[in-house]
Amino acid sequence: MTGSLFPEEGPPLSKPSPLDAPLAERIRPQSLDDILGQDAVAEGSLLRRALVRDRLPSLLIWGPPGSGKTTLARVVAQHVGQEFVSFSAVLSGVKEVRQVVAQARELRGRDGVGTILFVDEIHRFNRGQQDAFLPHVEDGTIVLIGATTENPSFHLNAALLSRCLLLTLGPVPEDALVNIGQRALDDEERGLGGSGVCVSEDALRLIARTSHGDARSMLNRLEALVEAASLDGASTHALSPDDVEKLLARKLSYHDRAGDRHFDLTSAFHKSIRGGDPQATLYWLARMIEGGEEPLYVARRLVRIASEDIGLADPAALQIALAAKEAYRFLGTPEGELALAEAAVYLATAPKSNAVYAAFNEARTEIRAGEVHDPPLSLRNAPTTLMKQLGYGKGYLYPHDFDEAVADQDYLPDGLRGRTWYQPSPFGHEKEVARRMEVWRRMLEDRGGAGEGTDAGG
Repeated sequence: MTGSLFPEEGPPLSKPSPLDAPLAERIRPQSLDDILGQDAVAEGSLLRRALVRDRLPSLLIWGPPGSGKTTLARVVAQHVGQEFVSFSAVLSGVKEVRQVVAQARELRGRDGVGTILFVDEIHRFNRGQQDAFLPHVEDGTIVLIGATTENPSFHLNAALLSRCLLLTLGPVPEDALVNIGQRALDDEERGLGGSGVCVSEDALRLIARTSHGDARSMLNRLEALVEAASLDGASTHALSPDDVEKLLARKLSYHDRAGDRHFDLTSAFHKSIRGGDPQATLYWLARMIEGGEEPLYVARRLVRIASEDIGLADPAALQIALAAKEAYRFLGTPEGELALAEAAVYLATAPKSNAVYAAFNEARTEIRAGEVHDPPLSLRNAPTTLMKQLGYGKGYLYPHDFDEAVADQDYLPDGLRGRTWYQPSPFGHEKEVARRMEVWRRMLEDRGGAGEGTDAGG
């Protein structure tokens, strides 16, 4: 059975899609076996085992665009023979949910038929709106299938997550895309088999490769290619990769500046620099820039990396990252992007140390845990007579009065005396920092105690 509550959402599964519908809709899989390239629907998967028992749990389907989320929801509904109602969280709200629930309750009581409610882009509902599903999922009035391109851990209520089986779909693998494309080319009833246009395997693989795991995009481009070839009278020979490049605008890179892909690429970029791989660094940088990422966002990441992962192992790294930011501000796109690339490669090949980053975080953690002490009186400024009478500044040793400008005095409060947070690494400039700190330590040991104190007001 199919959704009658919102007929504008699409044709029933049991009827073929109109021949004037887009190719991706016409050849939409009709069974789990037709869905290619997804482990979530493979033999032995949790979903398959649930369907064998005719027990369909509420589902959350998480995956990138074109991975088959809507298709999977429709196939599951057809398998269990329940009413299928579909709407988008972008266009609908709690009012529509209440209408679906009321009609689902009536259908269940009258005919004993359950209702599957498919909510596309469910992450667009706020927390309160998501709560509206809970009682109806719990009492079995509806089986909820939510689809999202965003990480459910960040965008969905824990209560809703706990009541649903999470299915993760990935980008469709290239070989699976080729098979999907070939299926469309061979299908004379719903696909492109009647066009008379032949597409070579190399051309089909090029379309698949440049679709980046998006089956819908791949089919749309294949359809556009065949239609253009038909108009150009190119049906007498197999279309080659050169024909593909001439007839289609290639999708060079996929990058979602607001979604999970944004964070995934940022993470890969950061970790490639941290790991010292300039080749991967340039690749992920190009992916971000070509995908429309704001270059100044990239510049901010470079500044962060210079501070967090390089630190004092190469003090010039922070200067170069900041210079790249200013160069981009001055030159703009595309010339300024080269400055970002140079800075990224410099950071990737620089010596690495997170010693300052780790030490600062450790000190801050201890303060938050209650290690809050006042400065020693000797370190406090004494601008007034009263302060001097109270001992402010008494016993302070002026470092410039001592060899190497090093005085034997404690700068930490009594409760933290001797505490060490910063441990310089043996890399780059920090190797020199470590040597200098050791020289100072030995110098103070040789002196065998503090020198003469100097009362100072600041």
